[in-house]
Amino acid sequence: MPTIARLETFVVSQALQRRFHFSQWHYDRRTVCLVRVTTDDGRYGWGEGYGPADGVRAGIGFLAPLLVGSDPLQTGMLWQHMHRRSLDFARRGGLFAALSAIDVALWDLKGKILGVPVHVLLGGKRRDAVQVYATGLYFDEEPGLQDRLATEAAGYVAQGFRAVKMKVGLGVATDAAHVCAVRAAIGADVKLMIDSNHAFSLREALELVRRVEGQELSWFEEPLSPDDYEGYRELRSRSSIPIAAGECEYGVAGFHQLFSARAVDIAQPDLCACGGLTEGQRIAALARAHFVDVTPHCWGTGIGFAAGLHFISTVDMTPGRLRMPEPFLEMDRTENALRDELTYPRFIQKDGMVTVPDAPGLGIEIDTGRLNQFLVTTS
Repeated sequence: MPTIARLETFVVSQALQRRFHFSQWHYDRRTVCLVRVTTDDGRYGWGEGYGPADGVRAGIGFLAPLLVGSDPLQTGMLWQHMHRRSLDFARRGGLFAALSAIDVALWDLKGKILGVPVHVLLGGKRRDAVQVYATGLYFDEEPGLQDRLATEAAGYVAQGFRAVKMKVGLGVATDAAHVCAVRAAIGADVKLMIDSNHAFSLREALELVRRVEGQELSWFEEPLSPDDYEGYRELRSRSSIPIAAGECEYGVAGFHQLFSARAVDIAQPDLCACGGLTEGQRIAALARAHFVDVTPHCWGTGIGFAAGLHFISTVDMTPGRLRMPEPFLEMDRTENALRDELTYPRFIQKDGMVTVPDAPGLGIEIDTGRLNQFLVTTS
């Protein structure tokens, strides 16, 4: 049986041709930390961490010695070993994202060793293709933003997407006007979601709900600070629009707090931060017990997207029925060469769906030539 020989980190970065922003800050560069876990017989798996790349890299450096010499198939045991060693100072944040990156790599490696796709290891896929929504419609500083948002949204529909998520957080009146313009551009049959990235107070969020509730929104994402559980509970009880959150939660304990507060209709764990696929399964089980839907946050490279595909393909929708609704997976459409060029085969959206890989592990490989071109540092 192979054992883990080494863990290597790769910080990759891409300067954007055109910077964009959302309610919190600007982006002019994407930077991600990847990890490769390699066994003594040369087999390997890939993972990535969501969050500041240098912090994730340092966290992987801290956790790596705990795994060298271990059986890579023992994913649950290795997860618990890393968690116990870091619990005193990493209940959330960058070190938890480092644990997540390693865990995703271990599942990829496990699938390759056993010769099966990750979705089989997770219990079997319920669907061969996953419904995806287009994330885009960020802000810029140029005049005419509202018209550009409408044009961009219509472009996603022309590409085949049947659901689109847009950014809000510029102010209630401005946001309401943008939402109405986008809805008019995409028509009534396409699902539309809004995401404020925790920009609003409870009063502001309630006012925006009041102004846009006639636009048939599928959810209002991160309306409030992720620490305001009571605010979420009140907003959800007074909103006609479903409330979504969770990309800032870590671990099953964090989601237990969110669910116990009856704060959300839709949970959005990021598998590259919340604890990886191991903890993601536990979060999905807890969500099911609370009758909360799960739609993973996904904003990284093809590694994280592949993990999300395998994960959501195995999630049960509750309650069961003859004509079941299908869960969503986020498909970021902003400029991202780290997503589009680092991994292969490419993930192709057709009619709003993406096929779940059936190759061993996550079903993707890294283009080492492109990796070296984007590389900032390695260890």
